[in-house]
Amino acid sequence: MCGLIHAFPRNTGTLPGEKRYAHGMIIASFNVNSVRQRLEHLSRWLVARSPDIVCLQELKCLDEAFPRAEIEALGYNVATHGQKTFNGVAILSKHPMEIEQCGLPGFEDEQARYIEAVVSLPGKDNQQGEAIRVCGVYFPNGNPAPGPKYDYKMAFMAALTEHAKELLTYEEKLVIAGDYNIIPEARDAKFPEAWTQDALALPESRAALGRLVNLGFTDALRATTDSAGLYTFWDYQAGAWQRNNGIRIDHLLLSPRAADRLIEVGIDKDMRAEEKPSDHVPIWCRLG
Repeated sequence: MCGLIHAFPRNTGTLPGEKRYAHGMIIASFNVNSVRQRLEHLSRWLVARSPDIVCLQELKCLDEAFPRAEIEALGYNVATHGQKTFNGVAILSKHPMEIEQCGLPGFEDEQARYIEAVVSLPGKDNQQGEAIRVCGVYFPNGNPAPGPKYDYKMAFMAALTEHAKELLTYEEKLVIAGDYNIIPEARDAKFPEAWTQDALALPESRAALGRLVNLGFTDALRATTDSAGLYTFWDYQAGAWQRNNGIRIDHLLLSPRAADRLIEVGIDKDMRAEEKPSDHVPIWCRLG
């Protein structure tokens, strides 16, 4: 069972402890780096953390090859936007959901990198409660930069920003969760100097992420802590995990209505220490 590695509660005026979060809702993002290879890891984590909604990235399989039965047996509704061998995104939800988009609107793309759903949340006394819109996203890596792959990354980000601008006009609870493949600041890398020429940390990449955030979103983690050394990815090469040579590239962006309900954020770092793990670990937030 994975434990809570980094949790940063907001100052809610109440004493620490899980009981005050009993009625919260957990929304998570997890790049599984092949859902079929990581099914056991994913299943154990779903049972241990019990998130309400999960956005998965890098499924690396077609929709029909997704282990739907195994995930549904754990109590989740499943929506996928898959692709053979590469990419692929999914949303898992304990609550009913309607799929709004498979693929980013206004952006012609053969790669499966975006999925969007509206989840119906339970209310009091078995009545239907509020809905929340969840977007699962897997940004292009963009390397080598400059070049066509970086142009694709920037075009994808521009299209997402335009779509997000429209979504914010709905004034809903909205979470854009996923692997952004962007290191926002130097403190989000163990060795920031090693990334200065990489597409994940180029000034243009960070500026593009800034344009998205500045529409009115809140970076959930940074709303709860200013600490450095909080990572979601460790490469398989050169002993990165053993040296804690990590970076933070998995993010949860919250609309104003969602941010108002933010209680805590966690990174389940221990997942990276398991046998044959993903190179990413889950990040999650709890909304009141």
